Amino acid sequence: MLDYSLATLRRSRRLFLDLLKVMLPVMLAVKLAEDFGLIALLAQSLNPLTQAVGLPVEAGIVWVTTALVGMYGGVGAMVGLAGQMQLTEAQLSALCAMMLFAHSLPVEQAIVRRAGASFWLTTALRAGTGLAYGAAIIAVSRATGWLDNPADLSHIATSAGNDTSWLQWLWGAAQSFALIFAIILLLLLLLDLMDRTGLTRRITQGLEPLLRVSGLDAQVAPVTTVGVLLGLTYGGGLIIEQAREHDIPPRPRFLALAWLSLSHGLIEDTLLMLAMGGDLLVILVGRVLLTLLIVAALARLLGALSDAQVRRWFAPI
Repeated sequence: MLDYSLATLRRSRRLFLDLLKVMLPVMLAVKLAEDFGLIALLAQSLNPLTQAVGLPVEAGIVWVTTALVGMYGGVGAMVGLAGQMQLTEAQLSALCAMMLFAHSLPVEQAIVRRAGASFWLTTALRAGTGLAYGAAIIAVSRATGWLDNPADLSHIATSAGNDTSWLQWLWGAAQSFALIFAIILLLLLLLDLMDRTGLTRRITQGLEPLLRVSGLDAQVAPVTTVGVLLGLTYGGGLIIEQAREHDIPPRPRFLALAWLSLSHGLIEDTLLMLAMGGDLLVILVGRVLLTLLIVAALARLLGALSDAQVRRWFAPI
């Protein structure tokens, strides 16, 4: 029992350090960019793009902040700008969906790259899908009147007295890293228990209909499921671990990471966007269905390529 506990702790520490080496430098760079106003400047420069989607510039600031800083950074920006934004329910739901598709891109896609997929390709996939989906939701609303009522932002329109000092940032980062390590340890224990009891095999069998539709390989189904439910950091970290131990081929690895890039953290992140006022059909059902269609299309594309071509075009660069 002691040997098992020590071995699990060593695996957890190794996986945590893999993630820390990726996350910490990027988090520092993003914090500096935020302090110097570069994120707001970038959002202003993207104003024509957000207007093309059908959103005001304030919503562009929220989205870019989310894409670079994370969901909670985007929520902070939304709270701060809520009094200035005039949105319909469709626009608010589209913005929430865009935040869910594309958030924490520097950190999360660096993890995806470490796990075995192209940083730039998966980043473009997330941002492009978010923009296209948001534009489609707003266009459908304007054409049909669906979700065309003014959005009520009064529940979040308050003066945010958030402490953005470096001391507070460091304390928050330390808490986040401690939580991540604890979750990694619990996930490794859970996955081992699932393997030993045969639950992994039964879950994989239960997912077979969905796997056949999306083209996702059964080898990566359990860890992908963890990431889909809890978040890309954990799912990507577990794929790193699985690839190290089982030599997952490039094709199923990329498809798993593409799925995780587009739809992950379905529990916490979806609840957060519901609290902001997003429509459940838009931010959850439509997002998951679109992810399934995109991954299915990618599976058919990659199925026509050799392993060498997949490595050349879809592997980390």
